[in-house]
Amino acid sequence: MNGLIVIDKAAGMTSHDVVSVVRRVTGERSIGHMGTLDPMATGVLPLLLGKYTRLAQFFGAAEKQYDGRIRFGYATDTYDAEGEAATPVRPLTQTLEELRSLAGRFHGDVDQMPPAYSAKKIDGVPAYKLARAGAEVPVKPARIRIHHFELTSLEGDEATFTMRVSAGGYVRSVAHELGEIAGCGAHLSSLRRTHAGPFSLAEAISMDALKELSAADVVARLPHPRTILPEMPAVTVDDQTAGRLRNGMQVNLPDFSSAPLIRIFTSPVDLMAIGRRVAGTLMQPIVVMG
Repeated sequence: MNGLIVIDKAAGMTSHDVVSVVRRVTGERSIGHMGTLDPMATGVLPLLLGKYTRLAQFFGAAEKQYDGRIRFGYATDTYDAEGEAATPVRPLTQTLEELRSLAGRFHGDVDQMPPAYSAKKIDGVPAYKLARAGAEVPVKPARIRIHHFELTSLEGDEATFTMRVSAGGYVRSVAHELGEIAGCGAHLSSLRRTHAGPFSLAEAISMDALKELSAADVVARLPHPRTILPEMPAVTVDDQTAGRLRNGMQVNLPDFSSAPLIRIFTSPVDLMAIGRRVAGTLMQPIVVMG
């Protein structure tokens, strides 16, 4: 089964748990997700199936959008509600407007310190494994871009928010750092991803609905191949040209002399390669699907 499916992940599941369920439903063993979601989080989790896993590199820079809640009063070691309290309980003294003013610091390009309990690799080992073992976790700051961060309401010690952030950004870290500058500590109490790149909740399948589908039902709900990676122009080639591409050979595609990357089809629905412009109209296959 080759394609892309968008899942609405349920709370309490790891991204690997979701992959396991999709494998059981579809029978497809080769599945890859485009950006994990923490177990506490819910929402959009796009998965690539079969040969489409080879396209993962082209989704790496996708922005993410979230709705969530931040609880003020104490920080946790994981920066979210699943962790242990890491600071004494202190009352929140700021109003919503004052918190919004503090939140204004989290906009544009910022150097963000990832949580120690994260999937960031340190010498090939996920940081959370080191943290759970009690080892030192030498995480380093990463440059991210926060396009939008707005606190929308405040009820007691919890604020609701919306955020749009670049790939690699940790919402948990923003919640933690906001609590630090507020002087009372804070952590992420809930999170729902509403968009991952071009994919949204509107097209996502819930886990309960997924478990009721047959493999044929899943195939019927996969997005049309021509709608995937729409920023790349698409061309349909003849059998001779397709053969050259499958052998890794360069080909001339005159209609795409200015496009850096193109999708190459052998029929209206069969994506067989991604090509990169070498010079002029000359294209080199960089991913061959078969």
